[in-house]
Amino acid sequence: MPSNSSVMKQFFCPSKPQLTVEHLPDLTDKVTQFPAEMSPFGISLGKEIAQALYSKNARVYMMARSEIKTKGAMESIKTNNPSSKGELQYIHLDLSDLTTIKSSVNQFLQKEPNLHLLYNNAGVGYPEKGSKTKQGYELQLGVNCVGPFLFTKLLMPALTSTAKISPKHSVRIVWVSSSAAESFDPELFMETLPKIDDVGQLDQYNVSKMGNYLHACEFARQYKESGVLSVSLNPGALDSDFWRSQGKVTLTLLRSTVLHPPIYGAYTALFAGFTPQITSENSGSYVAPWGKIWKLQQDMLDAAKTKEEGGTGVAKAFWDWSEEQVKPYV
Repeated sequence: MPSNSSVMKQFFCPSKPQLTVEHLPDLTDKVTQFPAEMSPFGISLGKEIAQALYSKNARVYMMARSEIKTKGAMESIKTNNPSSKGELQYIHLDLSDLTTIKSSVNQFLQKEPNLHLLYNNAGVGYPEKGSKTKQGYELQLGVNCVGPFLFTKLLMPALTSTAKISPKHSVRIVWVSSSAAESFDPELFMETLPKIDDVGQLDQYNVSKMGNYLHACEFARQYKESGVLSVSLNPGALDSDFWRSQGKVTLTLLRSTVLHPPIYGAYTALFAGFTPQITSENSGSYVAPWGKIWKLQQDMLDAAKTKEEGGTGVAKAFWDWSEEQVKPYV
């Protein structure tokens, strides 16, 4: 069953940041991508991660639906880092419409033969009840899981070829999950997918975040010999517009107790992207705030393993399900 103690420890007792912007090496000629919905949460976290990498001279591609919002974030990053020799570029990406994703990937590949670091940061949370993607998926499942799965699958040739010419363990996919992943029983995951429209919004969100974790684990297993590492993370309790619907009193209480500036979520993401503690031996790891490899409860660890490995095979089953969903769009 889900472990409340694990969630509470991450929420109320995060570790001290182990890897901050100051610890990053020079990233000249390194290419990074940020698929993002430019949702209230995605703007704050994605902007902080992009800013950290741009400040170290990386080429950063911010990919989202809203050109206006994304370019606004890009201009702010440039203003804050006038001495950077990096680049910021925008490419339109709509993860809610699978028919458009290959075109967005091709636009990137026409510009860049290599990709060193992919942050799957895009996501929506608690949309209007009944919201759907263009292909009819519940919006959170579609945008948080199905779209990023196709996007990542299409980019794997670039990632694997980059890994062959890059320092060992440096090419990575980072999946932004959440402590919400631990709030859903993985044994119920696959049977919930066909009836996702009928469960509550909280469980819909939890399922999508569990999906991020499962994809990270199975990508790590499927591509273990490729040199590309796959990592999931809980960015932590961040003070962003994600909480805007909670009311002033609740928001004030949250800010005074557990919410932290978005830069702390970036510390978690930077740790996942750069720590030497993650190698091919523990690819598939889950990172907790503000940069710590986390030991999850046994049912989640079992879900990541195939039945042949002594697990429950949930990650493999979700991978197979995802493959079927995206097959017409590859």
